[in-house]
Amino acid sequence: MKNLLSITFAAIFLFSLNGFAQGPKQGGWDLLGSRVVNWGIDKDIIAVGPNTGGYTKLKIKVTGGSINMHRMVVTYGNGEKDEIPLKHNFMKGDDSRLIDLKGGKRQIKTITFWYDTKNGSGKKATIHVAGKKG
Repeated sequence: MKNLLSITFAAIFLFSLNGFAQGPKQGGWDLLGSRVVNWGIDKDIIAVGPNTGGYTKLKIKVTGGSINMHRMVVTYGNGEKDEIPLKHNFMKGDDSRLIDLKGGKRQIKTITFWYDTKNGSGKKATIHVAGKKG
């Protein structure tokens, strides 16, 4: 019974994440990358690729655990950086607001996050970032 319950929850999680990451079939959203975060105060970088582009919006989803986001910097394909105000305590399963990128359609090289976490649940959070082409 316990295995069946675990499999059911895993299937629900994967199905919901799959909808987030489906790309053009799901409202034009592409999964740009995911990162399992460490406990404590840290930063992580999601490498998207300088030739991946045409994005006008970003959205973040947090799964697995909670995270207190301090700062996010998007580095565009041309090297220009954009600091996104993103102070927010994401609980497991939370989505961010829609984040408009400056300058219209942009190629994204990297997305850097500064955050802190607490090991209250014993589970590490995973940050998923999706981009919408405009």
